[in-house]
Parts: sequence; structure tokens; C-alpha cells
Amino acid sequence: MRMTVGRVAHLNAAHRLFRPDWDENRNREVFGKCALPHYHGHNYELKVAVTGTVDPETGFVIDLKHLADLIRDHVTERFDHQNLNLDVPEFAELNPTAEHIAGVVWQILRRVLPTHLDFKVILYETPRNYAVCEGA
Repeated sequence: MRMTVGRVAHLNAAHRLFRPDWDENRNREVFGKCALPHYHGHNYELKVAVTGTVDPETGFVIDLKHLADLIRDHVTERFDHQNLNLDVPEFAELNPTAEHIAGVVWQILRRVLPTHLDFKVILYETPRNYAVCEGA
């Protein structure tokens, strides 16, 4: 039997959406206020949903404490209270859109989660805007 379990985490980070190869007018036209040069922040909600077979000995798909520790150690500690454009190497040349952030988080967690588990990352940038990554 396959089940999905999940963990929710929160992080606060600043970013600016822009392309350095575009002029300010083009950036503002595409990204709106998100392109303003002084950055802006979000209170992100991160959900990680892990799918796998229930272990008959433990009754777990994954120990949620272990999942929480992985998210904290590999994602929250790196992204929380950071300027994504300036402080997180993955975004040095990657526009930190919700889609790209979700993809980067997925790649980070893929390296540390057991390979027999499937998972997806759901990143809420606002209560109404979110991105989902099921593989990158």
C-alpha cells in the first residue's frame, strides 16, 4: 500500500525578480513591482509530500521527525531570512521565482531523501500563489 505523508515548514526571504540582460522597463513590464531594485520579501510556506510504501515494522512511510530535520538542515537553514538573489548560490544566475525556488528545493531534497521515496514540493509564496515541483 502506498501512502503520502507530509511536513510543512515556513521561511522568510527577500528576492527581486529581474533579468540582468533586460532593461529596467522590460523587467518592470514583465515582473511588475517584483522587479523594483530594492528587493521585497515573502513569508513562504513550504510543504513536502512524500509518497512510498508503509514500512510494516514502523508503520511509517518516512519518520516525519527525520523529514522535518532534513527540511530544516538543508532548506530552512540556508534560505530563511536571506536575500535569495545575493545570499543563496543557486540563485546567483537563476531568477528566484516561486517556480525556481520550488525546483531548487526539490533538487536539494532529492539528494538527501531515500531514493525509493517519491515526493513533491509545494511552495506558497502568498496564500493564493504557489508552485509545485514533482521532479526537476
